[in-house]
Amino acid sequence: MTAASVRDVQVLTIAADTEVLRSRSWDRLRFEIEYALERGTTANSYLIRGDRIALFDPPGASFTDAFLTALAAQVAPENLDYIVLGHVNPNRVETLKVLLDKAPQATLVCSNPAAKALEDLLGDRPYASLVIKGSDDSLDLGQGHCLRFLPVPTARWPGGLWSYDDYTQTLFSDKFFGLHRCEDAIYDLNPAALQEDRRYYFDCLMAPSVRQVSVALDRLEGLTPRLLAPGHGPLVAHSVRETVQAYRTWSQQQTGQELSVTLIYASAYGNTATLAQTLARGITKAGVTVEAINAEQADPDEIKSAIAKSAGFLIGSPTLGGHAPTQIQTALGIVLSTASKTQLAGVFGSFGWSGEAIDLLEGKLKDAGYSLAFDPIRVKFKPTEVTLKYCEEVGTDFAQALKKVKRAKAPRTPATSVEQAVGRIVGSLCVVTTRHQDLSSAMLASWVSQATFTPPGFTVAVAKDRAIESLMYPGHAFVLNILQEGQHLGLMKHFLKPFAPGEDRFVGVDTKIGENGSPILKDAIAYLECEVANRMECGDHWVVYATVTTGELLQTEGKTAVHSRKTGTHY
Repeated sequence: MTAASVRDVQVLTIAADTEVLRSRSWDRLRFEIEYALERGTTANSYLIRGDRIALFDPPGASFTDAFLTALAAQVAPENLDYIVLGHVNPNRVETLKVLLDKAPQATLVCSNPAAKALEDLLGDRPYASLVIKGSDDSLDLGQGHCLRFLPVPTARWPGGLWSYDDYTQTLFSDKFFGLHRCEDAIYDLNPAALQEDRRYYFDCLMAPSVRQVSVALDRLEGLTPRLLAPGHGPLVAHSVRETVQAYRTWSQQQTGQELSVTLIYASAYGNTATLAQTLARGITKAGVTVEAINAEQADPDEIKSAIAKSAGFLIGSPTLGGHAPTQIQTALGIVLSTASKTQLAGVFGSFGWSGEAIDLLEGKLKDAGYSLAFDPIRVKFKPTEVTLKYCEEVGTDFAQALKKVKRAKAPRTPATSVEQAVGRIVGSLCVVTTRHQDLSSAMLASWVSQATFTPPGFTVAVAKDRAIESLMYPGHAFVLNILQEGQHLGLMKHFLKPFAPGEDRFVGVDTKIGENGSPILKDAIAYLECEVANRMECGDHWVVYATVTTGELLQTEGKTAVHSRKTGTHY
């Protein structure tokens, strides 16, 4: 068995009478965009043993057997008094069902929206529940441990719930403040090394619900947590203040955008929600705010308010019994009566055997006179990694289309002297190419500069809204193809043209595959096979530092093509 396939549970005491059970996996568990860095994950569960025993957040089905074995070594399941659920989804309920068979006496503690989901997922199975309805609710476990509960709903997890133990000053934060990364270190011993993973997790999961995230952060007022105990990744002990502040900063960056998109969806099994999340990731990375709304929980006024201030909207639905859920049909009615016909629209959804709900949404919007920015996204069962990459690119294109409309309406102003001066910085013309499993991408680059002698390395600037950006993280391989003066126009024009989401960038281009698996352009003057070593956020770009593993000069005669600009505000 390889290390990548190992599933184990790491147990450690983290505070008085409090333990963490970290169900660990070094490989990617699911085809969801927040796992795309492929650095494994941990599903963190917690135990408090006061006069009464509480278990927090049993893991998903991938860990059921290993987790229950590890739990039984700490406490007999029949001695559990409470099982606290920070959120509810079908995957976690699979473990919960097995656990309830062993601990039928345990009381489930959850928020009101989560209680409704549990009724559907547990069916006729008998269980006792304690439903948390507000921040005034608490639970005394004895020996000083008194839990304060704070509902923190988001579009993806309307049943989100924080638990705060005053005695140990521990905040059990579930989806907040986590990241997907598996390692032996239980705590944030090197916070700076975790920041990239934490930011990526925030961008994928929290940015689409930034308004609700900001409300949740405000609920920390009056609390003094010394330890953040999230549902995924290392526990935050050494950078509590910095982590909370980072969430505030990233939230402010999202709410400060000039354009916004309303993203409305419902999801029966989580697949449509995954599509929504991925579309939102593509939109936010292009500098447009997303207001994600779960139609199953939203108030009509919330939908109206979001639509009224949006430049565009997307609506997604599963198909249940050949129809769209009632909540989606209600939301559609609100959209049709509220949204301006100038707003760009989009439709998406997943289905099992048929996709009538997607057809319904498309037909109603077209009949009402709305312009669809892309062909409806129809996914049967669970989306694949290729599908998710396609959805991300669709989201980015949607955001860029909105920005293009805004620019067309804005008055043109001549370039300033500073902008003209910046434009005189000259760079070599290169094409960055990469392939990762079934995904490939490429971009024309002119902001390239050698950065180090030993090891040989360089930097390349990648705009945040480039499709290739999500394939340019530390550890990822790519090729820098350097173009030749006089021979560059064909390749330059090819890679300058807009590509449709998911379109093969290499059709009609003479390539070979390098040692690192990425395409090499045979008509380049030289190429360098590289690995991303680091990247730094710089305004609307990421500056990627890469080290060279191998390379070759393909043309001994000739000069490197360079790119001259008139202004520093355009490529």
